Amino acid sequence: MKGLKELLEKVKNGELEVEEPLEELKFLPYKDLEHTKIDTHRELRRGYPEAVLCEGKSKEQILEILQGYPDDQTVIATRADEETYEFVKENIDDAIYHKKAGIIQVGEGREKEEGVISVVTGGTSDERVAEECAVSAEVMGNKVHRVYDVGMAGVHRIFSNLDRIRDSSVIVVVAGMEGALPGLVSGLVSAPVIGVPTSQGYGTHLGGISPLLTMLNSCSPGLSVVNIDNGYGAAYQASLINGGK
Repeated sequence: MKGLKELLEKVKNGELEVEEPLEELKFLPYKDLEHTKIDTHRELRRGYPEAVLCEGKSKEQILEILQGYPDDQTVIATRADEETYEFVKENIDDAIYHKKAGIIQVGEGREKEEGVISVVTGGTSDERVAEECAVSAEVMGNKVHRVYDVGMAGVHRIFSNLDRIRDSSVIVVVAGMEGALPGLVSGLVSAPVIGVPTSQGYGTHLGGISPLLTMLNSCSPGLSVVNIDNGYGAAYQASLINGGK
């Protein structure tokens, strides 16, 4: 909404006629593309623009949605594959692809907040979800520490990285299997901890239900939990804690 604010300032200062900002104002609070109603007002209302979830959408729909945002807004598209990115890149020059995260980014992102978000994983298999979280948080204007593969099977790895983890405003812990790692980390730090259960596991792991229930039943206060594989949701919550608007 930076562009809208500049327009209104110019009207206030007599540099523009009142009618000129109406073209942009008419798209508030949303732009109707028939298949999608783009919430162009969300950054003004909540502090961050909405993200485009690519799953279930065609490449053409994703491109049209990304092109529908104001030019001054940074937008990300999550759960994007390389084929979708290549299609978007042909039409949006400044689009970049974060392969490990599966994120397409259009725009430069926000200025960095002073605090740090640490993203911690139990195992290497959790990296895709962790990178979705880390990249989303960086685009939202946060400095991010990545501390990967420090799970419960070798708990000494946490202690050798503990100083770095404690130097954080908020900590996101991504874990599959039994999902005990967020509770352990929460008991060792003074910052809020956000647990992200992943779908990595076997049999009675039930696609992430087991670590989700473990995290929800943790006895460590200060631990909150998002849904299975929801790296973006964890990044959003962590960003609100770290810097807000």
